[in-house]
Amino acid sequence: MSWEAPPAVAAKLPTLPETPGVYLWKDATGVVLYVGKAKRLRSRVRSYFASDHETSVKTQMLVKLIASLDTIVVPSEAHALILEANLIKEHRPRFNISLRDDKSYPYIKVTLNEPFPRVLVTRRLVHDGARYFGPYTDVGGMRRALNLVKRIFTVRSCQYALPDDAPERACLDHHIGRCKAPCVGYQSEADYRAMIDEVVLFLDGKAAEVIRRVRDRMTAASEVLDFERAGEYRDALRHLEQMEEPTVVVQVEGGDRDVIGYARDGGDACVVVMRIRGGKLLARDQRFMDNIEGETDESVLAAYLNGWYRAAGERADELLVPFDFEDREVLQGTLERTEVLIPQRGPRRELVAFAEQNARHLLEEFRLAGMEVEERASSPVYELQRELGLSRLPRSIACFDISTAQGTDTVGSCVWFENARPRRSEYRKFKVKTVEGTDDFASMREVVGRFARRRLAEEKGMPDLIVIDGGKGQLQAAIDALAEAGVVDQQVISLAKREEEVFLPGRSESVRLPRRSPALRTLQQARDEAHRFAVTFNRARRTARTITSELLRIPGVGPLKRRSLLHRFGSLQGVKDAAPEDIAALPGFSLATARRIQEALGVPAPPPTPNDAPLAPEEPAG
Repeated sequence: MSWEAPPAVAAKLPTLPETPGVYLWKDATGVVLYVGKAKRLRSRVRSYFASDHETSVKTQMLVKLIASLDTIVVPSEAHALILEANLIKEHRPRFNISLRDDKSYPYIKVTLNEPFPRVLVTRRLVHDGARYFGPYTDVGGMRRALNLVKRIFTVRSCQYALPDDAPERACLDHHIGRCKAPCVGYQSEADYRAMIDEVVLFLDGKAAEVIRRVRDRMTAASEVLDFERAGEYRDALRHLEQMEEPTVVVQVEGGDRDVIGYARDGGDACVVVMRIRGGKLLARDQRFMDNIEGETDESVLAAYLNGWYRAAGERADELLVPFDFEDREVLQGTLERTEVLIPQRGPRRELVAFAEQNARHLLEEFRLAGMEVEERASSPVYELQRELGLSRLPRSIACFDISTAQGTDTVGSCVWFENARPRRSEYRKFKVKTVEGTDDFASMREVVGRFARRRLAEEKGMPDLIVIDGGKGQLQAAIDALAEAGVVDQQVISLAKREEEVFLPGRSESVRLPRRSPALRTLQQARDEAHRFAVTFNRARRTARTITSELLRIPGVGPLKRRSLLHRFGSLQGVKDAAPEDIAALPGFSLATARRIQEALGVPAPPPTPNDAPLAPEEPAG
């Protein structure tokens, strides 16, 4: 099945070039629905109408609303990447991945484009020659950094366009030692610029270099007996040394790096940037991504890096990302000096793991605050999501197994794990009713279908992940059952026992998790528990059937008496081992009935007791 292109789009399709460009889908009113980039415009645009998009409900809805198309041809993929990001910012299309909130975060701006630069706060990032630091998601941290700059450095706070527009005399800041009055010529432009260079180094995280310079100047001033100037440097040095230690969150190998952490749970995702400068972790920025239903993790990460990180004014020499993403090489070409790396092991990989831990923490915090979840997800749950590429975090897992005894007494089990822990109130067991003989596929189809229909009828939510004990056949049977029950967008996998292979829908090759992986242990625990629950139920059914068949042969033992015996003694052997008096104590039973039941079951009659001997005739009185 494919979609039919609307007339306005169909007329343009034959004339579209096979060159890089950007396309804008619009609705009937001319509102931009989606902005996308393409290496070959014609092929990319045609693909929207050549597929049924079964895997993406969002894309299906987009195609239904498309009425017209605009395209912009650009020289290269890099130009397309940049133009796409700019157009998304301008139009804010409803079908593009976006930040969860629309608020802008503040930057510290150093106006290097002025002869006498100022240091101020702004929420607008403009390419005007100034240097921007941030954005600061922690406004309190930004204010503290700004206050330190004002305390340590004598940066002017006035708004004059020096040197052309200047006051007649120095302001109060000069008289209290906060400014050296470059406005009236008390400080030269070269001296002021040298101080601004140190401000930039300080804001860039290179406080150690600033300390070294200030210490050298203090020493030089004392050597020429300029003790007043040496005292100023001493005070500045004291403030710098006091603030140097608290900024060091963790010490890593030297260098400047931006480390990306990523966490996702369904339609919510969090991206974290850990800013490392001079081997010290100085800051953490985060963004929550919205409108990501149906998008891959690679697409979400690419949208963040292209739309926000690339536009940030302050970047490190290295960008460490947790996994590869689409258009990485193209993005690399637009980042100038920054090199994009995907570490697999060693200290860099540990940094990425640290950033991912922070992303998970923030995402859980966000969802807890919105009352969307009751507790934080454990690390194995996040690892399971990452290893299997799941779009939703598998907080709840339902695992199914089938147990049979040579084609008889076939049963199914469902165990429920919440946050990698058993939740026994949600355990369910099933007697397979429609399958004759041994047919694991048909049995699994029946059990999963009944489970899904009951959950829907009771208006209970489906689990985040369904795990099937078996291989590709059992997995496909479960998928068919869910489709028949009307369950859509359900995450399903299967786990085969022999090689511990994980099978996913739509993938011919299995996934093999590391043997010591907590994610694999979580799956194994669920699978083993489902197997135990199914086998226990199967044995109970076989035992009940055996007892029932034996007791049915005994005259005078009907359904009520049979149930009483099973409830009291639990098994056929229990009835055989019971004392006749214990059986006779049950409602509706007598001692004679008890002996008759045991005799029918092959239990030898007990030897007569003195109480059972006939009474001797009384002797006449004499």
